[in-house]
Amino acid sequence: MTDPGAAGAPPSSAEAAAWVGARLTEVGGDQVGAVEGFYVDSERGEPVWLVAKLGRRRSTRVVALPLAECAGTPSGVWTAQSAEALRRAPVVDPIRPLRREHELTICGHFGIGARVGRAAALAGRGDGDVTATPPGGA
Repeated sequence: MTDPGAAGAPPSSAEAAAWVGARLTEVGGDQVGAVEGFYVDSERGEPVWLVAKLGRRRSTRVVALPLAECAGTPSGVWTAQSAEALRRAPVVDPIRPLRREHELTICGHFGIGARVGRAAALAGRGDGDVTATPPGGA
């Protein structure tokens, strides 16, 4: 088991669950939204995407962002992504699972190449496969 306090260790499911409702701050230091939930890998059950609600009231968007690029802070959650990258991110429905194609679109948006990170983990899975789900499955 990975030590959650180890440098470079990805957040655990327990840590990601504790972030739900927290403020989300982008790389420039601006608050851009709130954490709505997260997705776990459909085979391994490890958390892979953070789900955030961006904006306010009528102009909200719900997006998935790389969990590996997020960290807990005393005031919420910080992401290495810019506000602009988050605003342009593909939208997700946080109660529905993600299929391989949708995840690859999200990976492409955030510059995650085919041979690294989450995109590499999806390489052996088939088109149309459900590859990530909300915790507890959907």
